[in-house]
Amino acid sequence: MATKKPKLLMNGHTDEIFTPEYAINPLLPYLKEGSMIWECAWGRGSLANHLNKKGFNTVGYVGCDFLRESSEDGFKFDYIITNPPYSKKYEFLKRAFEIGKPFAFLLPLTALEGIKRGDLFNRYGIQLIIPNKRINFIMPNKQGGSWFATAWFCGNMNLPNDLNFVELEK
Repeated sequence: MATKKPKLLMNGHTDEIFTPEYAINPLLPYLKEGSMIWECAWGRGSLANHLNKKGFNTVGYVGCDFLRESSEDGFKFDYIITNPPYSKKYEFLKRAFEIGKPFAFLLPLTALEGIKRGDLFNRYGIQLIIPNKRINFIMPNKQGGSWFATAWFCGNMNLPNDLNFVELEK
């Protein structure tokens, strides 16, 4: 049985980067218990499973097109939480700001760069939850740690500070 190769982007990297369970720990203190979460970049569903284990309810499905879905499509949610495809980080951020609900996206710190994203952040604001260590993402067909630092990019979450430095515990 052949295994599916991850789709490579122009720079040789893939959007198939999956979130380990401990990566959500820095976000948990800022979420209301029992909340409904839209996991809009489902992938394998691992992030949704991690959130469910922590007592949250998640909605989402394989093949969900967050960039075209409507929040009126038959489900209610309190937060949008995901590890979006990094090649579409601007589009995901723009869409989340348009929806207007609280959101948290696990993105590389380089997502702070760029004219279009800068314009979004200036217009809507952005808050970050910044772990003190790199997250060891689950990357198909690759061994070893992450070569990039990430943070939870948050909108409409009313965090205590714009920059929230936290310890990352496994």
